[in-house]
Amino acid sequence: MAAQIRTLVSAQWLLDAIKNNGIGPKLRIIDASWYLKKTKRDPKAEFAQSHIPGSSFFDIDECCDKSAEGLDHMLPTSEHFSEFVGELGIGNDTHVVVYDTHNFGAFSAPRVWWMFRVFGHDMVSKFKATLKKSWVKTYDDILDNIKTKAVQVVDARSKGRYRGVEPEPRDDVLPGHYPGTINIPFPSLLDETGKMLPLEELAKKFKDAGVDIQKPLWATCGSGVTACVLILGAHLLGHPGPCLYDGSWTEWFKKAPKEYIISEEQNN
Repeated sequence: MAAQIRTLVSAQWLLDAIKNNGIGPKLRIIDASWYLKKTKRDPKAEFAQSHIPGSSFFDIDECCDKSAEGLDHMLPTSEHFSEFVGELGIGNDTHVVVYDTHNFGAFSAPRVWWMFRVFGHDMVSKFKATLKKSWVKTYDDILDNIKTKAVQVVDARSKGRYRGVEPEPRDDVLPGHYPGTINIPFPSLLDETGKMLPLEELAKKFKDAGVDIQKPLWATCGSGVTACVLILGAHLLGHPGPCLYDGSWTEWFKKAPKEYIISEEQNN
């Protein structure tokens, strides 16, 4: 059995590993920085300018299903994922540490953490990837759940985007939400330094929003990135399998009937 790997490690822990020449086949560092196009930030260029010593860049727009027309960075096939992370020098017993450089703190790194886990390895390591299909939800799953109300669906976007009164970052998508969702903006799970809140405070955030962390939970956002911050928070609180709607609001807005797009702006 593999050794237990902590979900979160400190900057000091990583600095000590670097100083002790620990970066190599047993430990890989991944820069998973990603930004919305409107920010006009280029994570590859920024990585070339500065990064944590020994780290490799993980491009979520390359490690994706490029056949998903009109949708960003949808999950790749198991074969594509295995090949992609293998080229980063990640082996079967490699411990992977993922970070990003967003101003918020945790932003896109949780998405890559989740990708490794959904492809079958809790240690976040290279393996023969086998997708845990039950952890990935589709448009049809959400549609069915609106009718059955069986599962809590939590939206990580800002309150304004959720309510429909602030614009979406994508020009072809209007803001709003689908029926029955609960809004927990992902930055609310982070402290002022960008780190995840202590467990007691995390638990309070979910509870105050009306989410039962003991019951099934699906997360959504704009395109499946920041929802993984919610998934990370739920995981830290012991949830056995928070799921992701990979297409998220971008797919929903483009597919759903108008009556399933709730927006205060449109209703006024």
